[in-house]
Amino acid sequence: MGPRSDASWLQLSTDLSARGLPFLVAEAETDGSIIGYAYAGPWRHKPAYRTTVEDSIFIAPAETGRGVGRLLLTELLTACAAAGTHQVIAVIAESDAEASVALHESCGFTVAGRLVDVGFKHGRCVSTLLMQRALS
Repeated sequence: MGPRSDASWLQLSTDLSARGLPFLVAEAETDGSIIGYAYAGPWRHKPAYRTTVEDSIFIAPAETGRGVGRLLLTELLTACAAAGTHQVIAVIAESDAEASVALHESCGFTVAGRLVDVGFKHGRCVSTLLMQRALS
């Protein structure tokens, strides 16, 4: 599976907006290019989980370590709280976990568990670390 198409990004943004969930984009001050994004999507689609979301954050490799991730995650948590979210879950692939774990910890997330070999990425099985933060 390759990168998302423009139509796929638009559909995701539309779906999240219809649910009242945030989709944030960070732009470079110099030229307006996209340097990162963050959004919150449903943790599960069953009604019992409607106040729990999963965050997704991406920062362009050249922009890491400059505070973009912290800014996006902080704003995302604020927007999630305003939308009535109770819990935010981060599912972090352990293959690239160090920076993401540190970012989430700095924003109040704690480790909730680990799932072994639940994904397949770059030709190998990947385990995930689950982190969680209550908003209310």
